[in-house]
Parts: sequence; structure tokens; C-alpha cells
Amino acid sequence: MPHPVTLLTLQWGDVPLPDLCRMAADWGYDGLELACVERHLDVHRAVTEPHYVPEVRRTLEDHGLAVHAVAAHMVGQAVCDPIGPRHRRLLPDRLWGDGDAAGVRRRAAAEMGHVARVAAELGAGTVVGFTGSPIWQAFTLFPPIEPEEVERGYADFADAWHPILDVFDQRGVRFALEVHPTEIAYDYWTADRALRAIGRRAAFGFNLDPSHLLWQDVDPAGFVRDFADRIYHVDFKDTRTRLDGRNGRLGSHLPWGDERRGWDFVSVGHGDVDFQAIMRALNHISYDGPISVEWEDAGLDRAVAAPDALRRVRELTAVRPAP
Repeated sequence: MPHPVTLLTLQWGDVPLPDLCRMAADWGYDGLELACVERHLDVHRAVTEPHYVPEVRRTLEDHGLAVHAVAAHMVGQAVCDPIGPRHRRLLPDRLWGDGDAAGVRRRAAAEMGHVARVAAELGAGTVVGFTGSPIWQAFTLFPPIEPEEVERGYADFADAWHPILDVFDQRGVRFALEVHPTEIAYDYWTADRALRAIGRRAAFGFNLDPSHLLWQDVDPAGFVRDFADRIYHVDFKDTRTRLDGRNGRLGSHLPWGDERRGWDFVSVGHGDVDFQAIMRALNHISYDGPISVEWEDAGLDRAVAAPDALRRVRELTAVRPAP
């Protein structure tokens, strides 16, 4: 049976949900990866207004769309991070409060439990998101960091997320961490370490987004095969590299789309990701979940990119598993 193809709504947060549903249905999407943003899935309203979630479900159903996953990146980021002014731009006032770091992390953790409950009510079995990290800022190992401090960082992550995952278990929902720079797992070996830190509990797995692995020289198809039992969700987004001897991997504090960057996110099929190899690997591990299209492309309008990516993903889902 073909994979359902969904659209991640995070980059469409300015578009009211009924309008976005109409657009996605007209393009031919099967559903949405519904982002926890005010106009799409307002978690506070979902837990305080009894009629809110049924209204969201009706809006989706009226357009023939399903929701297989809920996306909660911004709130998850605040669970483990050292909190600072940048987080103020991610969080609503009710979670930011007075900005006290411990309070922000505590409220973010509680919110992630609410997200699990709302996802279950919507019939979505997976929450995709970030964890944040207490140690990401030390990834260069300078100023020096002792191995014990790194171990403490993974332990702090586990301490923060075990109670959240308890709620996920109670609701029959899984959490899929998007392996991504700034998270507790950002490449192959940190993903392995994060799994060990959390005790490999079944509620915790990964969202595969190959765009974050490619520019780090991590093979996305190999990642799929080696973490076969932990691929809980898949986002398709592409990356184009421009490593020409001047442009570097770390981005040089340059904005998206700047030709001096060593890499940039682009829409599916417009970059260097070998999506056919990934699709074969997903088939090989019998992944049967959705393929969700994410738009982040400074050079291609999202209204053009969304139907273009859908067509390309439909073609990819026809490939057979590798022997």
C-alpha cells in the first residue's frame, strides 16, 4: 500500500487551517503533519475547550485529510536547552512566563505531555519534535568540556524526558526526535548515545529528515537501516551543498539563501539528497508510515514547492526495496 503523503504545516503558520486544508487537498495531499501553532493546533485551547479538537478533526475530514503526526518542535526545544532570549521568540507568553529558565523548562515539559494527549485525541500516533540539549553548545569541545560533563548532559536529557515519555506511554503515542543540530541527537553517534541514555524505551525514536544529515556527511539511507526499529516518522526535505573551498559547513552566520553558505535547505529534488536510496531503505525496513513534505527553500515559493514536492514523492514511493 502506498505511503500516505502529508504536508508539514509549520512553515505555513500564517495560513488559517481551513484555507491550508483546502490548498493541500487541491494539490492532492493525503493529510497534514499538524504543527502546534496558534492557527493550526493550539494546544492550550485543545486542553481547555472541549469542542476545539473535534472542530479541528472536522476541518480535516471535510477536506478528506488525515493527521498521522503532530509537530511540536518549538516547545520541545525548551525542555532541555539553556534558556535565553532566542527562546522567547519560540514560545507563547504562557510558557515563557517571567523568563526564569527553570520555570520555562518546567512549563515546556508539561506542555509536551499535553501535546501527547491532544495527539491521541486527534488519532495521531506520533509526535515529531525537538528535545533541546544542555550540551550542544559544547560540540566543538572548546572551551574545554570534561567527558563527565557530557555524560551529565545526557543524564539531564533523560531525567527531563522520562516523565514526558511516561505520559506518551499512557496515551499510546510515540515521540520522534528530529535528528538535528542543537538537539541531544544531531548525527549518527549522538543518536545512538541518546537512545542508550533514555534506556531505549519504546516511546522514543526518530524522525528522519535527510536534509540535516547530508551536510554533515552522514548517510541517511544507512541511518535508516541501522536505526530500523526507531524510524517513527519521515520528513522529506532536501539540501544543496556548495563546499567550494570558501563556503564552510557551519554557515558563517549567513542567512538562508546566501550564496556564501556551504549548504542550504531546498525543496525535495532540488538538492543533493538521494531520495531513491532512502526510499529503498525505508521499504527494506518495512516502514509503513507517512512521508511528510517540509518546505524550507529560500529560493522557491512554497505554493510552487508544495505541489512539485508531492509529485516527486509520489514517484519515489513506487520504488521497490533493495534486495
